[in-house]
Amino acid sequence: MELAYYSDYAVRLVNTEQPARGEDTLTSVDAVRGLFGTSQQAARRATDADVTRLRGVRSRLRTIFEAADRGDEALAVDLLNALLMEFPVSPQISGHTDLAAKGDKADKGGRGPDAGPRGRAGDAGARPDWHMHIADHPANATAGYAATACMGLAFHLTELGVDRLGICQAAPCRNAYLDTSTNRSRRYCSDRCATRANVAAYRARKRLETERSTRTSRTDETAQESSAGTER
Repeated sequence: MELAYYSDYAVRLVNTEQPARGEDTLTSVDAVRGLFGTSQQAARRATDADVTRLRGVRSRLRTIFEAADRGDEALAVDLLNALLMEFPVSPQISGHTDLAAKGDKADKGGRGPDAGPRGRAGDAGARPDWHMHIADHPANATAGYAATACMGLAFHLTELGVDRLGICQAAPCRNAYLDTSTNRSRRYCSDRCATRANVAAYRARKRLETERSTRTSRTDETAQESSAGTER
């Protein structure tokens, strides 16, 4: 699993709150456990204290997305570095998939199916798909989640750029998102928000056109009345 995948942990946590709407779904231990997804071992460590702890981390992560959204790259990096220092990770190499079972494809070093024993596990022919993974032995659920989220966000930021972190532009939504578009054009957290914003913009344009048309008609009527008065 690529470490950049873990950046979704940051988005998931930030979006448990909708500040403009006064909504917060991070209110219980079950909500904390839900954030971990399939990581059941880490989720089982969650306690009531993690609700408060994770809310604190959430606020700090949101400021990173907001700084990036404003184009303040230096601030976004400084804020993320502070979290990385507070919640360090313990990386380890993991290999869950047997490449031999995937058709004996060449490994990352270009070695084909007839290559020597390098990269093989104990069983004959077993070739794990080695990748970097974050070790799961933090002091508490918050430390584990925060370390994972921050490291994933750091990899996403350094690989794709700070401008790939954004805040949804469809008011009142202020969800965080990661822009993975090819042309760096994303502005909304979801298709739903994009559609809502486009509809609102269309209606605003139609109102403006109607107002302009009304003002023009009134101006023409005034001009005609003035001309008629002058002729009399």
